[in-house]
Amino acid sequence: MDRYRNKATILSLISMGLGQIYNRQFIKGLIYLLIEAYAIIYFSSNLGRSLWGIVTLGDTPRMRVNGKWMEGDHSIFILIQSLITILLLIIFVIIYIMNVRDARKTAEKREKGIQPNSFKQSIRYVLDYKFAQAFLTLPAIGILFFTVMPIIFMVMLAFTNYSAPNHIPPAKLIDWVGFDTFRDLVSLKTWSHTFYGVLTWTIIWAVLSTVTTYFGGLLVALLINQKGIKFKGLWRTILIIPYAIPQLISLLVMRNMFNGQFGPVNQYLGYFGFGGLPWLTDPFWAKVTVIVVNMWVGIPVSMILIMGVLTTIPRDMYEAAEVDGANNYQKFRIVTLPMILFTTAPTLIAQFAGNINNFSAIYLLTSGNPVVGDYQYAGATDLLVTWLYKLTLDQNKYNMASAVGIIIFLIVASFSIYNYRRTKSFKEEDMIQ
Repeated sequence: MDRYRNKATILSLISMGLGQIYNRQFIKGLIYLLIEAYAIIYFSSNLGRSLWGIVTLGDTPRMRVNGKWMEGDHSIFILIQSLITILLLIIFVIIYIMNVRDARKTAEKREKGIQPNSFKQSIRYVLDYKFAQAFLTLPAIGILFFTVMPIIFMVMLAFTNYSAPNHIPPAKLIDWVGFDTFRDLVSLKTWSHTFYGVLTWTIIWAVLSTVTTYFGGLLVALLINQKGIKFKGLWRTILIIPYAIPQLISLLVMRNMFNGQFGPVNQYLGYFGFGGLPWLTDPFWAKVTVIVVNMWVGIPVSMILIMGVLTTIPRDMYEAAEVDGANNYQKFRIVTLPMILFTTAPTLIAQFAGNINNFSAIYLLTSGNPVVGDYQYAGATDLLVTWLYKLTLDQNKYNMASAVGIIIFLIVASFSIYNYRRTKSFKEEDMIQ
């Protein structure tokens, strides 16, 4: 009784669509045949060059012959075209596998005496039962080519020597260098000093900016929620204004306020007898400034989140604590804080991960400055992400920037996955499912 199944499988392996035609699904079979015909035409003219290109990255640089420029291979274009062709090949292989499985599954139904679906019935089945999968196909393909492919491209650049001034196409070709870029980043003194300095500040910044905004928001939310506070709606409105104003405007205004010896902040401090502080020109005070300004921008976000959580805590939990003789501090420590942390832990982790890549807060306020003399293209307040930006757009050190990007991804992904798995809210969600 396996004759239908075996024949359909063998035919679909020989050529896409033959198994469907054998199962009397002629339109579906013709569609598969057309897909394969187009794939053969495309890959016969592109696959060989793509495999050559991704291995060699080109072998003929642009050169001047008899006073005229002769165009050569452009390593970056070759790499991108090769990636596109290989991804299309992967998609084609997936479709080929689907074709074999479809033919075999339909043949199994024929063996049981079930009539194969017509093309119209197949369309109806997809719309009724597989609509979500079919609808998500186009977005998935878009994500593959516009999100996944650029990430793969960035990762591959980290293993090349693509950087100014000696390896910029089309004048020069680029080559694969393996892990040399990562080795230079962590061991070569000119780069490693900058890398470890920027990495250390990035971690300090992420911790301090997350802790200050979160617990600052917690404090403000608790104060507004106190029984004796009047005009709570007015206080909430006033404190939400920094969040309501676009961050771009807030940061640029703060940059002007803290700027220079005679900036508004220093002038105000002068009225009280304090000398002007180098808020944006001294490395230490510049770091203090970005953390303080980030509190101004970030505390309202945490305040809104925590105020929403406070309204969900059952009143009887406080009443039970009062019966047990708990004072206000004990009620906060035993009831309020655990409930807030339980609910907001995933958001707290996301805030920490986001602060590692908080480009706008640093770049709009200080541009990564002040300059540090022994740093490579980085300033005292640069994070890894702003340093990556400078390496890419200002210095054309694409391979080094790609290596930094990979390290950022590994840090954020490792921290987020580890802590999400350890949070109680995540564990209880798994238990519910």
